Amino acid sequence: MSSRVRLILSAGISFCFYFAWSFWANGLVSEDQSLVLRSAVVQGTLSGTITILFTFILEKSVSKFGQSYLSLIFVVPIICTVFSKTKQNIAIFRTFRNALDRSAKYLSNNAIPGTLLAPLLPIAIQSSIAIGVNLINHTPNLWLTVTPSIVITAIYGYVYTFTLLSKPAEPA
Repeated sequence: MSSRVRLILSAGISFCFYFAWSFWANGLVSEDQSLVLRSAVVQGTLSGTITILFTFILEKSVSKFGQSYLSLIFVVPIICTVFSKTKQNIAIFRTFRNALDRSAKYLSNNAIPGTLLAPLLPIAIQSSIAIGVNLINHTPNLWLTVTPSIVITAIYGYVYTFTLLSKPAEPA
């Protein structure tokens, strides 16, 4: 199955599932069927569209960070250099530098794989858009409507990331 077909199929499934979910979730708290239906259409359309956008951003993010490693030693205590060179600031800076040196020794073999960080940006973007659009729409049951979308998107993001980075098994 080609990437484009997978993407369209995922967007269609996403639309159908979240349309039905939103219709049910908002039907629990509102008697206004036009609002419930509008909320379902908004959530379904949003989810289908976001699936396409999310996958695009995720693929870019994985290609940039997926094979790399980030070490926490690059966190630099810049705040100490901004203030005057008092005895206290110099002592604080030395303490930070000592902590960074120790961290660098420890983390030199314990870096965080980019695979864990690559999906975070697309997940944050998707979550912000989903919450924002549903707030604008005045969705009656906002959190019940968007929470499954955010959680399933996060799971999808990590599964998709690991799938992109996995190597095909060689025939025996």
